[in-house]
Amino acid sequence: MATEEKEIDYTLNNPDTLTKYKTAAEISEKVLAAVKDLCVAGEKIVDICEKGDVLLGEEISKVWRGKKVSKGTVPSSEELRVSALPHATAQFPANTRLPPGFAHPTTVSPSSYVTPYTPLRSDEKDAAVELQEGEPVKIQLGAQIDGFASIVCDTVIVPAKENKAEVIEGKNADLMLATHYANELLLRCMLPPGVLASGTEEEKAKAAAAKPKTQAQINDLVQKIAKSYDVSIVESTTSWLFGRNEIEDKKKIVLAPGEGSKGDGTPEIGEVWGIEIGMSAGSGKVKQLESRATLHRRTATNYGLKRPTSRKIYSEAQKKFNMFPFSLRQLDDEKDAKTGVVECVRSGVFRQYELVGDKDNAPVVRTWTTIAITKNGITKLGGPAAWDLTKFKTDKKIEDEEILKILEQPLSKNKGKKKKAAKTTEA
Repeated sequence: MATEEKEIDYTLNNPDTLTKYKTAAEISEKVLAAVKDLCVAGEKIVDICEKGDVLLGEEISKVWRGKKVSKGTVPSSEELRVSALPHATAQFPANTRLPPGFAHPTTVSPSSYVTPYTPLRSDEKDAAVELQEGEPVKIQLGAQIDGFASIVCDTVIVPAKENKAEVIEGKNADLMLATHYANELLLRCMLPPGVLASGTEEEKAKAAAAKPKTQAQINDLVQKIAKSYDVSIVESTTSWLFGRNEIEDKKKIVLAPGEGSKGDGTPEIGEVWGIEIGMSAGSGKVKQLESRATLHRRTATNYGLKRPTSRKIYSEAQKKFNMFPFSLRQLDDEKDAKTGVVECVRSGVFRQYELVGDKDNAPVVRTWTTIAITKNGITKLGGPAAWDLTKFKTDKKIEDEEILKILEQPLSKNKGKKKKAAKTTEA
């Protein structure tokens, strides 16, 4: 007689879910810090990407061996089992095991590049690209535990090999500060009304009944920050709702939306989001670049691939990366990957991430932070390490009172202060 399987709660109501997100975040942040140290003038981007992926793989393998997963216990098959996405049951039957893995390969995007860049060693021109002193470089990568992903992106201003601690001035400083404050503002706009409200029950109810900021209002606020530093929001900068095995779910917030692009949905308690901020020293408009697109992910489309190389790389991507983005560089045979991916993209079984850069070839700064929205506020799961803002020298600053007021607001409830106040009252 078949036993009925217990349905697993994959929401944030289950403490294990948050633990898995946090474990993925710890891996991502640790590797991000190591990759940042590799970014010095004269280093080749392809070398940095490859080293980053090795580090990611090493950290992920520690989790798979049971050294750290779900409160430190050895992962059981139940803990690592994956229920298939509703639209992908043909590829992943329910209860298929999914080990911890990559949620995003290591990408290193030079000055004017907007989207993640991960060149192939077999493409000689791209493989020869070196980091230049003083350019802003965007590093993005991510890990997933049981399908719960934490993706992080940080920008570093490339230092000379002999000096890593110099002050950053001029337009680079403006870009970094605008990005920092825009990110802090957007995080606060992700809070549903009333979450941090205090006072009487009536006052809390009134705060909770307030309308959340619309996407247009959020855009206006971020635009004001960009204007304060004389920079522009990168066109169609998009923050996504995350789901299990999904980093581009049903909701999104789009800043400076381009043609045919618009946001959809409102953040709610119990959700995990990937928050993106991108600022440009130019107009913020983007263009497609000539370099090969090497970043892809599987889609829900079913198609009978005809070429052996196409079937080979599809099968490999399915086994290694599930529904998460991957670089052709990560597949076993780069030559087969470049050949087989053509049919996979044409037939729709792979989505190709086009390589996009600033239309004016102006410098771009980006960050990506993975957050959880809980009843206690915003929890930063994974993201860039805190920047030392004293290193950025500029004569520009934010003067808008509404924005300054929002930036003063906390992201979460201060439990320590609350307990202390309670003791004082009791006394």
